[in-house]
Amino acid sequence: MTEVREISAFDTYLVRNAVLRKGKPIETCLFQGDELPTTKHFGIYKNQLIGVISLFENNHVIFEEPLQIQIRGMAVLEDFQGQRLGEKLILKCEQYLTELGGNTLIWFNARESAVGFYEKLGYAIIGDIIDIEGVGKHYVMFKKLSV
Repeated sequence: MTEVREISAFDTYLVRNAVLRKGKPIETCLFQGDELPTTKHFGIYKNQLIGVISLFENNHVIFEEPLQIQIRGMAVLEDFQGQRLGEKLILKCEQYLTELGGNTLIWFNARESAVGFYEKLGYAIIGDIIDIEGVGKHYVMFKKLSV
């Protein structure tokens, strides 16, 4: 049985490091804005923390919507991938944002290899592929949530 719940920024670092910054110093897993009161972090548990996701209030210049939330640091430990846990994390974020009310645009930089996963959840690519230094090729993806 899995459970998704709100966690601290600190709790995200080990999972981010193991999945997103493999072989790099743990400091690379601390994101600007992690500790802001408007930033929310969620973790998925299966006897232990096995996946994380973070929501940041951050506007991307490509979009005109006044309320924009950026997803960052979504990661599921390798041994638990392929079990739809990432989907549960995304759906928890969407539920959280819907409960806050208002129309929200969610956006993020998706790794090239994860585009299909996000498309199945209703996210779309906007713009061309970008190369994030030290991390790799990504697409900006988005979805509009309406209340």
